[in-house]
Amino acid sequence: MDASHSRGLARRLLLPVTAGVCALALVSGCSDGASDSSRSGPSRSDSSSPSPSAPSAGDLQGDYQAVIRNVLPSVVQIEASEGLGSGIVYDTKGHIVTNAHVVGNEKNFKVTTATGEKVQAATLVASYPEQDLAVIKLDHVPSGLKPAKFGDSEKVEVGQIVLAMGSPLGLSSSVTQGIVSALGRTVSESSAGGGTGATIANMVQTSAAINPGNSGGALVNLNSEVIGIPTLAATDPELGGSAAPGIGFAIPVSMVKTVADQIIKSGKVTDSGRAALNISGRTVVDENYQPAGVALVSVTRDGAAEKAGLRVGDIVVRIDDLPVTTITSLSEALASDKPGQKVTVTYVRSGVEKTAKVTLGEI
Repeated sequence: MDASHSRGLARRLLLPVTAGVCALALVSGCSDGASDSSRSGPSRSDSSSPSPSAPSAGDLQGDYQAVIRNVLPSVVQIEASEGLGSGIVYDTKGHIVTNAHVVGNEKNFKVTTATGEKVQAATLVASYPEQDLAVIKLDHVPSGLKPAKFGDSEKVEVGQIVLAMGSPLGLSSSVTQGIVSALGRTVSESSAGGGTGATIANMVQTSAAINPGNSGGALVNLNSEVIGIPTLAATDPELGGSAAPGIGFAIPVSMVKTVADQIIKSGKVTDSGRAALNISGRTVVDENYQPAGVALVSVTRDGAAEKAGLRVGDIVVRIDDLPVTTITSLSEALASDKPGQKVTVTYVRSGVEKTAKVTLGEI
């Protein structure tokens, strides 16, 4: 499914998964439900045997354990004053990539590696809330620090087995497993509970369990490659806003590398690759008090909207064929577009609906 078909997915139902150290009473009660599979009736003498190429359960278990051995030492726990999250060792210089909502507005952090070494101090390099990514750097690089191996987003496919590694609920070095459930999801992060409110395109949907504290950790394939950073968990309002099991989202590795490389090189993101109308706006409602569009509050001089003839007071109601009712839906409509791309903006001025061809600018 491409991003245009999934825009608006779980709107207002997605929460970042960073905060909260919880005291848990963990009770394991597992029973083997296997039953005797013998059947009455004549036996079959020509029973077929499994293909010799089919992987056994032992093979798969060995693959999991190899991935954990290879990657877990590169996943760290990040402690801020108001919560904790996870991070991935990016290089041998002590740079660690994580979510922007993990670092929040803070500058200094405590970092614990998976090997249980002493807590290390770290300092913020830069945060990029628009993509919910940030880079911090260890003040002192311990010997043997192991950077993770980062994969290729183009090679990620639905159905691939993945492992999620991080510190859910403060339980450091935890691993869960699942599959890639879908690609190209565009989702909007809640601004409540410490979230950035970012709208992020091309996210990887996974069934691997993602819980508070997993944010900033690693979503890994069976080649021991990081393919994404777990960032969001879907919530179900019918269940009181609790997490919807088996629906989590990770920022794709291509965007992780793009942002991290720029921050490490320049101390900031110099080329976002994110399209914009170059306006500020507010959601307006109709006579039934339902969201009905985005009114332009300000228009950047020589920006995309102004060059196309849009002005303060215009109400944007559609981008191409995608309806715009709120600020969030406007962000989602633009999330998969690129600067320089041309779109048709439908807007209302003085009660009359008009259209304009807009060459998009950059955030």
